[in-house]
Amino acid sequence: MAHSKDKYADFEGLREQAVVLRRAGLSRRQIRDRLHVDNNDILNRLLEGEPPPEWTKRPNAKDDLRDRARELRLQGCTYDQIQVELGCSRSSISLWVRDLPKPERRDPAEQARLACRKRWEHELAVRDKERKRTKAAAAEAIGKLSDRELFLLGVGLYWAEGGKDKPYDRRENVAFVNSDPGMIEVFLAWLDLLQVERERLRFTVMIHETADITGAEQYWARLAGADPSAFNKTTIKKHNPKTVRKNIGDSYRGCLVIKVLRGTDLYRRIEGSWYGIVVSVREADQRNRT
Repeated sequence: MAHSKDKYADFEGLREQAVVLRRAGLSRRQIRDRLHVDNNDILNRLLEGEPPPEWTKRPNAKDDLRDRARELRLQGCTYDQIQVELGCSRSSISLWVRDLPKPERRDPAEQARLACRKRWEHELAVRDKERKRTKAAAAEAIGKLSDRELFLLGVGLYWAEGGKDKPYDRRENVAFVNSDPGMIEVFLAWLDLLQVERERLRFTVMIHETADITGAEQYWARLAGADPSAFNKTTIKKHNPKTVRKNIGDSYRGCLVIKVLRGTDLYRRIEGSWYGIVVSVREADQRNRT
């Protein structure tokens, strides 16, 4: 379409053409090219009040963030505060809220605190990434355990976390207590390796009275793959109001006690195996010294 030297002189006529094209389903770019309008401000005025056609609307994963950013801006938050709150880039925030009024200039001390917080959050993110990388590499390096490796691991695990006799109190019972689900799984796998029948196991949940007791009982039963009949009455710990407990929330499920019935021979094997490990370490150390 040809225009005079001032091609926008007939603005109303140009607007009528733009509206017709818009309602016909053309995009902004198509209208711009069709009418040779290379000024975005003029194009905005030509299309003012005309909604875009449906086909040009695309879902945007950042729509919720944009809306939240605008809410925070209207509450008087600065770009830095919005960035800390939402984790978005400053360029995105600027694009989303640039039409909103600027908040009052904040106190320099508050600005310094915010900058410090941003640096610390960045440092925590870097540490968390490194932590996950190291843990993933270590887990991959373990590979599949041999029966001997699992046996030695189980002996050490029991001697660290299981019940042990005292010289003045010989009972020779096998009892293992832990709150870590992974420890429980490894211990049960170790018992399977030693061919301890599951019918010989008895379980007891130990948990604070303020926790979700029923949920914890169901969780441990599923983890152990045990019938409810194998569980003794749950031991409830009274809450001391003077104590500030941190083991709270949905992830707190108390401890699980695993006892092996008729476990005298098993206990003796565990104790003997542990002493065998200690002797082997001593001999190896002695060879290294000579």
